[in-house]
Amino acid sequence: MTTAPWRDPALPAATRVDDLLSRMTLEEKVAQLYGVWVGAATDGGGVAPHQEQMNTDYDWDELITLGLGQLTRSFGTAPVDPTLGAQALARAQRRITEAGRFGIPAVAHEECLAGFTAWGATAYPVPLAWGATFDPALVEEMAGRIGRDMRSVGVHQGLAPVLDVVRDLRWGRVEETIGEDPYLVGTVSSAYVRGLESAGIVSTLKHFAGYASSSGARNLAPVRAGTREFADVTLPPFEMALREGGARSVMAAYTETDGVPASADPYLLTELLRDQWGFTGTVVSDYFALDFLQTLHRVAGTPTESAHLALAAGIDVELPTLKCYGKELVAAVREGTVAQSLVDRAARRVLLQKCELGLLDEDWAADAPPESVDLDSAGNRAVARRVAEESVVLLANPDGLLPLAPETRIAVVGPRAADALAMLGCYSFPSHVGTQHPEVPMGIEIPTLLDSLRGELPDAKVTFTEGCGVLEPDTSGFEEAVARAREADVCVAVLGDRSGLFGRGTSGEGCDVADLALPGVQGELLDALVETGVPVVLVLLTGRPYALGRWDGRLGAAVQAFFPGEEGGPAVAGVLSGRVNPSGRLPVSVPRGPGGQPWTYLQPPLGLAGEVSSLDPTPLYPFGHGVSYTTFAWSDFQGNDVIGTGAEIGTDGSYDVSLAVRNTGDRAGAEVVQLYLHDPVASVTRPDVRLVGYQRLELDPGESRRVTFRFHADLSAFTDRTGRRVVEPGALELRLATSSSDVRHTAHLTLTGPVREVGAERRLHCETDVSPTP
Repeated sequence: MTTAPWRDPALPAATRVDDLLSRMTLEEKVAQLYGVWVGAATDGGGVAPHQEQMNTDYDWDELITLGLGQLTRSFGTAPVDPTLGAQALARAQRRITEAGRFGIPAVAHEECLAGFTAWGATAYPVPLAWGATFDPALVEEMAGRIGRDMRSVGVHQGLAPVLDVVRDLRWGRVEETIGEDPYLVGTVSSAYVRGLESAGIVSTLKHFAGYASSSGARNLAPVRAGTREFADVTLPPFEMALREGGARSVMAAYTETDGVPASADPYLLTELLRDQWGFTGTVVSDYFALDFLQTLHRVAGTPTESAHLALAAGIDVELPTLKCYGKELVAAVREGTVAQSLVDRAARRVLLQKCELGLLDEDWAADAPPESVDLDSAGNRAVARRVAEESVVLLANPDGLLPLAPETRIAVVGPRAADALAMLGCYSFPSHVGTQHPEVPMGIEIPTLLDSLRGELPDAKVTFTEGCGVLEPDTSGFEEAVARAREADVCVAVLGDRSGLFGRGTSGEGCDVADLALPGVQGELLDALVETGVPVVLVLLTGRPYALGRWDGRLGAAVQAFFPGEEGGPAVAGVLSGRVNPSGRLPVSVPRGPGGQPWTYLQPPLGLAGEVSSLDPTPLYPFGHGVSYTTFAWSDFQGNDVIGTGAEIGTDGSYDVSLAVRNTGDRAGAEVVQLYLHDPVASVTRPDVRLVGYQRLELDPGESRRVTFRFHADLSAFTDRTGRRVVEPGALELRLATSSSDVRHTAHLTLTGPVREVGAERRLHCETDVSPTP
C-alpha cells in the first residue's frame, strides 16, 4: 500500500500540507476554518456574550463529512467527569475521522486562564496573582502542569494567557490580566507560554490587541489609545510571548481602535504580526467576533461580508462555532466575490499546525484516553499552594500586629470569609460554569479562609459573622459584627469581590464598575469595625485593587490577595498566622480615592500630581510594593549614585548594575529587587519611570546574594514621532528600587552615538545574574 505524501511523517510539514491541499475540495478546506460548540446553551445562561443569539443549528453528521477544524470546550461547557469526558472526546474524534475523506481529527481547545477550566481540575490563582509573585519560573512550572493535564484528556489548544496591560482598574477583566506594566506582563506571560507549550499544548495569546484600553473601562468599548501608547504599552508583551515564549496561536480582540475592529485589521493581524514579527502560527477569532463585525461594529452587512473582512485581515479560524465561515463563504468564493487564495492561505496555516500536533499522522489515535483521570493531583495542589503563598501581598503592618498571636481572640467578619468561591476568578470552572449547575458538587476541595484560619491557629478563639453581603445593600448584620469585634482582641475583616460573568458578579468579564469603592456596603462595615477601637486586619480577596485611602493609618494591618485559587485559604491563613512570610508585590497600584482616578503608574509628567489640577492621582500603595515579616539590607552597590559621574555607553551598548541583598531578620523571606528606567529628556513624552528588570531573591536569615542586572540600551527604546522604534542618545537613569516609588540606588548613564532604529531583533529582556556574596 502506498502512503500519500501528506501522510508521510518523514517529509517536511510544508510538503505534506501542500500535497493535502491539492487533494481537497473548496468545501473541505473551508471546513478546517471553523469550530463547533456542541452542547452550548441557547437560553441566555451561557458563558459567552450573545451566546444565545449566535449559536446556529447544523446537522452534525452532515457537517463532519467535510472534516472539522476545531471542537470547542468539550470539558468547559458543562460539568462532566474528566474520565468520561476524555472518552467522549475520543469518540467524537473517531466519528470525525471516520466521516471525512481524509480522516483528520479536529483540534480540541479549552480555556485555561486559571487552570484547566474543567470539572474536577485544579483551580489555580488568577493571572493577577501570578503577576504578584514576580516569579516567572514558578508560573512556568504551573503552566506545565496545566498543559499536561489538558493533553492527557485529548486537548490540543489552550486559550491563554491574557497579555492585556491594565490601563483602567475599573475594567472587569483586571483579574484576568497580569498587571499594569508591560515588562511584568511580558516576562510572566512568556513563562506561562513556555510551560503550556512544553506539554504540547498550543498556547493562544489574548487579546490581540488593545482590549484593556477600552474607553471608560467598559467591556468591548472602543479603544482610543494613541499610536505610541499602543506600540510601547499594548504590543510589547505579545512580541515577547511570541519570541521568548514560543506561542503558536493568537486570538484577535473584540475591540476596535480608531474605528478599525481588530478582527478586520490587516495591519494588525498580517503586516505587523506576520510580516514584521515573523509569526507563522494560527490566528483565531474571539468567540462570535466575526459575527460582531456585522451586529456590533457594523462594518459588514452580512455574515459573508464579515467572513471576507476577517479572512482578508488574517483570521484563520472562526470560534467558537460555525456562523460566518460556512456554506455562504463557499458560495462567495465560487461567485468570485471572495478570493479562493484567502481560504487556501488560512487552511494551509491550520493544516500546518495540525501537522505539528501529529493530527495528520495515521497513528494519531495512539493518543488514546486514559482509563482514569485525576486533574487535581497532590502535585498540582502543592504548586497551587506555592503560587498562592507567593502572591499574597502584605500592604501594611505598621505596628507588627501580624502575625497573629496563637492564643488570641479573633473575630472574623465579612462576606468573603466563609465562601469557597471567594478564592476563585471568573474563569475557574466552579465560578465560570458550576454556578449554573448548583445541583452538581464543586468537584474540588476549596477550604475557606475561616476554616483555614481555625486550622492554622487551633488554640485561638475564633468567632464569625458575615456582617453584610458582597453587593447587597443590607446593613442589618452590622450590629452583630460590631458586637463580635468588641469581644475580640483583633478583628479580621475579610472583604472583596464575587467573581462572575456579565453582571453576575463584582469582578470578571462584563463586570465593570463605575468607581473603585469597595462593593456594596462593605466599606461602611469596615468603618463600623474600625470605630470599635479593636485592631482590624483587613484581608481583601478581590479581582482588582480597591481604593483604601479612607482607612489609611486606621488599620492594624492590610493584606491583599487576588483570587488565590483553591489553596488560597490556607495560603492567606498562613500569612496571618506567620507560617508564611509574605513576599507578594503589587502588580497594580492601590488607589487612594475611589473616583475619577483609575490610575496606573506608567504616567508622563503631566499624568503625575502637580499644581495644575486639584486631583492627586498618586496611589496609596505603588506598583511593586509589598511588606515582609523580615528585613533586608541592600549594600555594595556597583554603579553610581552621583550625577556627573555616570558611565557612557553607545546606543547599542550595555551596562551592568549590581548590589548585595542580605536578610537581616530572623526568618527566611524573599526580596524583589526592581530595576526602573527614567528618561529625563526624550523627543516624545515618556513615563516618568517604567520597569525594565526584576529579580526575586529567596534568602535564609543572614544569607546574602548579589544580583546583577545586565541592562542593554535596547531596553530604553520607544516609538518616536515618525512611528519608528528608536534608541536615542542622551541621559538615562537606572533606579534600583523596592517599588516604583521607593528608589534605593541610581545609576546615571549617557547614551552616545547616533539615533538607532531597532526592530524585531532588539533585546526585550533584561538578563540577571544571582551569585553568593563573600
